[in-house]
Amino acid sequence: MTDPLSLRLEKHYHPTDKHLRRDRIPHIWCPGCGLGVAASSYTKAVEQISTRTGLTHKQQVMVSGIGCSGRMASYVNVDSYHTTHGRAVAFATGIKLARPVLEVTVFSGDGDLFSIGGNHIIHAARRNLDLNVFCVNNFIYGMTGGQMAPTTPHQARSTTSPIGNFEYPFNLPFVMAALGATFVSRWTTSHPHQLTKAMTRAMEHKGLSFIEIVSPCPAGFGKRNDFPDGLSEMRYFKDHSKVDHKADLRTIELDPTSGKEIIVGNFEDRKKPSYLEVKDRLLEGLGVARPSNGGGT
Repeated sequence: MTDPLSLRLEKHYHPTDKHLRRDRIPHIWCPGCGLGVAASSYTKAVEQISTRTGLTHKQQVMVSGIGCSGRMASYVNVDSYHTTHGRAVAFATGIKLARPVLEVTVFSGDGDLFSIGGNHIIHAARRNLDLNVFCVNNFIYGMTGGQMAPTTPHQARSTTSPIGNFEYPFNLPFVMAALGATFVSRWTTSHPHQLTKAMTRAMEHKGLSFIEIVSPCPAGFGKRNDFPDGLSEMRYFKDHSKVDHKADLRTIELDPTSGKEIIVGNFEDRKKPSYLEVKDRLLEGLGVARPSNGGGT
């Protein structure tokens, strides 16, 4: 006789199991990588949004670029697009314009979004397009060889800066707020509950939502910068983080090699008509049908 508990465990391994593609599990991310935490937070946020608004996972879309975080689109049980390097925001823009009723999330890395894809994210923020952009910042190009990225701390080591990075990194929340993003947040993978809440708020927000997810990369960044494993970097995030929702964004630079505090929080949450809202209003004034209200998924 089959044990009823065994049947339940076979059917549901996790509270948000239905939002994962079980045939792709286990994932291929390195031990100590924070992307598993980020994936868990995302699936919990999708579940919360479904409960609050009735928006099903079939109305969720994930778009990712190239890199370790780009694999996220392969593991979540929503319509997903694993796009070319740097073009995730461009693909997401097309999806949102074609099917405005969909909840479109870009999940990609610091290099993909702010190096080769920098021009796309600039204009998505300028337009205040209703997208969620979740950037996993691990300070490095993790998958492609450990090269320095736009967020690699000044003087930190990488395969292309073996004696230290000569350049200065982007301060991502400051950049995105300055560009026009109307929800801007930063949490680390040592803050899974806060990260889930921020993702939920981002999905409810109308306009460009941006979350920086500070994550360890033990293989690419950690081993070259005195973090011997992912756990040591996670401990650093936990022990050196300070929540300050009203922080001056000009002063919240990230440098885990310096011993300085990591300022986290929901920094920006303001109302401003999104691109689609403005477009609909102007078209309505001309007596033109409002395509953004079109149904279908």
